[in-house]
Amino acid sequence: MLGLLIIFTLGVISIIIGKHYLAEQEKATAQVIEQQLAHIERNVHLHYDDLGLLLYYLKFSLINESSPLSGLSIGQRDVNPSVLSASILTLEGQKYDTDLVNPTQLLYGNLDLSFLLVYVFPLIIIAFSYNLRSEEEEMGTWRLVSLLANSTQVFLLKKLSVRVILLLSVMITLFLIATISLQIPWDTSFLLFVTASLLYLLFWFALSFWIVSFQRNSDFNAISLLSIWLALVVLLPATINTLITTQYPVPEALSTIIKQRDAYHQKWDTNKRATMDKFYASYPQFESYGYPTEEGFTWLWYYAMQHAGDAESREESASMRDKILQRETISRNWAYVVPSMHTQLLFNELAGTHLSNHIDFLEYVQEFHERTRLFFYPRIFSERNAHEIDWTQFQPETWNAARDIDWITILLPLVIAIVIFSGLATINHWKSS
Repeated sequence: MLGLLIIFTLGVISIIIGKHYLAEQEKATAQVIEQQLAHIERNVHLHYDDLGLLLYYLKFSLINESSPLSGLSIGQRDVNPSVLSASILTLEGQKYDTDLVNPTQLLYGNLDLSFLLVYVFPLIIIAFSYNLRSEEEEMGTWRLVSLLANSTQVFLLKKLSVRVILLLSVMITLFLIATISLQIPWDTSFLLFVTASLLYLLFWFALSFWIVSFQRNSDFNAISLLSIWLALVVLLPATINTLITTQYPVPEALSTIIKQRDAYHQKWDTNKRATMDKFYASYPQFESYGYPTEEGFTWLWYYAMQHAGDAESREESASMRDKILQRETISRNWAYVVPSMHTQLLFNELAGTHLSNHIDFLEYVQEFHERTRLFFYPRIFSERNAHEIDWTQFQPETWNAARDIDWITILLPLVIAIVIFSGLATINHWKSS
């Protein structure tokens, strides 16, 4: 009962932390929406007669919408913010800006419900079931049970089922509290989240029942189960992560930024016509604006320089993106045989807090950046006045990832693991009877 009370208390705390996280996300979104208009109005008032200078300062915000499920599995949102503000200058240097509260959050960490389900619930299961049979033998009651029970295996399953029902009741209660507190809709993602949690806990019960079926003493069972827990939730994920990062290094993470900055800064000492030729090769529709003189400063040449920074680092940027996605793909493939990894990655995916979600969001940022530049370029180059533009149309845009959920592919690894260990336990009990 003490174990159940502890896990329930930790679950409630994790839900409170999730609620605080979602409140922070809503607050940040509301502030962005409110402050962007004020930001635009303030700068338009200061630089209304110079659109090129105005667009140097203006930033436009984009919001990666947070699902209520992210309160249960915060995932990569600790390091990848859900709000990104970008100007129409070079984009690569702005993609990876983060928010100032992240270091504080990372210092204390976030105890979300997915962490409890993946790491802590299995420990409670081990504590509940490691002496399922050995306790009877060590107390001298197993011989009596063997004589009175029609089937010792059925007797053990009944003892195990009591523990299963109690722990799953706590889990379901926590989910009910979460749906009310975090206002989680009963949609496909949430039902899949609950189903995956259920199967993951059943996997640990099946694994524990298999260890118990060897009919060893309590010390052996406890050490074996704790060793398996350590391997599945710590050792194997850390080893796989180390192998993947070693096999697929991402030097482009630094070279992209360096090349983008060099490509921009070197243009101050480069022939302006060469810079404009590259710009017009990308945007031939602007070629009618001609070539600026080599002496003096023009916004036409300046924004052509900014574009060059992105254009010349595009190859490294694409290579970095591909390698990051390749890393995640390989991690997913390994996770099919490591239930703890599979479940954690699944939780993050359902909550929209996984790495692919952020990469897709950055793709949307790049598309938005291009649309915005193409809107303002002709107005800047024509030296239009800022008051001629309807600035109210520039509201923060919200992006929401589309989810394609395959129940069979997602749940099958857990089902297979449960069947395997349940079958092995049954065989062991059958041999000993």
